[in-house]
Amino acid sequence: MMNNEENLNEMLLLRREKLEKLRQNGKDPFKIENFDVTHYSEYIKENFDEMEGKEVKIAGRLMSKRGHGKAGFADIQDHKGRVQLFVKVNILGKEEYEEYKDYDIGDIIGVKGEVFKTKRGEISIKAKEITLLSKSLQILPEKFHGLKDPDLRYRQRYVDLIMNPEVRKTFVTRSEIVKYVRDFLDKRSFVEVETPVLSTLAGGASAKPFITHHNALDIQMYLRISLELPLKRLIVGGFDRVYEMSRVFRNEGMDSSHNPEFTLLELYQAYADYEDMMELVENLYAYVAEKVKGSTKITYQDNEIDLTPPWPRKRMVDVVKEYTGIDFDGIKDVDTAREEAKKLKLDLTGNESIGEIISEAFDEYVEEKLIQPVFITHHPIDISPLAKKDPEDSRYTHRFEPFICGSEAGNAFSELNDPIDQKERFLEQVKKRDAGDDEAHMMDDDFINALEVGLPPTGGLGIGIDRMVMLMTDQSSIRDVILFPTMKPRNIE
Repeated sequence: MMNNEENLNEMLLLRREKLEKLRQNGKDPFKIENFDVTHYSEYIKENFDEMEGKEVKIAGRLMSKRGHGKAGFADIQDHKGRVQLFVKVNILGKEEYEEYKDYDIGDIIGVKGEVFKTKRGEISIKAKEITLLSKSLQILPEKFHGLKDPDLRYRQRYVDLIMNPEVRKTFVTRSEIVKYVRDFLDKRSFVEVETPVLSTLAGGASAKPFITHHNALDIQMYLRISLELPLKRLIVGGFDRVYEMSRVFRNEGMDSSHNPEFTLLELYQAYADYEDMMELVENLYAYVAEKVKGSTKITYQDNEIDLTPPWPRKRMVDVVKEYTGIDFDGIKDVDTAREEAKKLKLDLTGNESIGEIISEAFDEYVEEKLIQPVFITHHPIDISPLAKKDPEDSRYTHRFEPFICGSEAGNAFSELNDPIDQKERFLEQVKKRDAGDDEAHMMDDDFINALEVGLPPTGGLGIGIDRMVMLMTDQSSIRDVILFPTMKPRNIE
């Protein structure tokens, strides 16, 4: 008796033999270059009253075959869905019917036929001609179990999309979300631009970059970790409102909300501040939710989320006090702050500033509890090297992060436009970098020069598009909203 592997190998061999037979008979499907598709499954089903009795041409993947003898049914799947085929020998013709019987599940076919409804009421196409357009030499997963293994789904997304219609729907929705984000910004007179992916400096965020080498120039270069600094240069140059939505790259860990490359939206608006950015964020989310979900009230992982503006605003130091009982706002010396941090059992090196301790306490005790949309504001200056100081308390900045369902959804602030202050903060970052912090900012002398030319008061914002898509499509993992997430090769231990 053959084992499963031997049986599979024989089935794969049989498909290749069928292909060879087709070629010998002058019917090589891979020589066909096109097929005149006139309709898609979804349109036929939704407009049956109009389509009944009409001739259509539809193309897609053969997903099932039922029946024996001189008639049977099949399902064809195109990029809009599935529709049933009725195949009968005296309609199709004896020769074509025999060829059809030899087709395998997974083959790509073109069908010319008439739209009708079966006695059981199923909208179908009565096949008059069937053309084999591409021979599938692999075997699709078994119908009822499908492709469920997450690792295999991500590695073979093409099979995942075939077998799991809900996955395809997620990515169609992602495309719609991106379109609506653009619509929202375009209506507010923002100009979409493109900035370099490769740079001689990695700046605009605290993250470890991917490093590469430019052979012709013989220099080290970096894949961008942010879009911020080039976009700010455009504001200096006279653009009042700009945005870019594109991939950025960070050489850091992977989990359910992090992938080394991800889609980031960054925008900058001259003569605006972080309050204007908060208004923009809450209205952007509400706009996209209305367009995609039909309401500003959505469900995410069994949580009812209300995205209706306005969202509450809370200072970081205040919510840390709310959840830990420790008032870091009243602590003036770092030793006292470190003692309080020990009580909270924070994982620290011992060299952290008060602001960094506040940030760690927030990450550990607060973030995951922020389910409903909220703006966390006034981040410590120690962790905000590109944000303006709060004029009423220079320990903090006019910065905020929106949080939804226990996850950060973006980052924004009133942009620091004082070149002297900015240079001092860059120098502090350089010290941290020299001390071993490879996520600290590099010195960017040209950016300082741009600020010296003059950056107007500016509000800036970054939003993780993948996380927005996760929220709008109710997906718990970022890998389920990125078509080809980063995967460790199987041949690497």
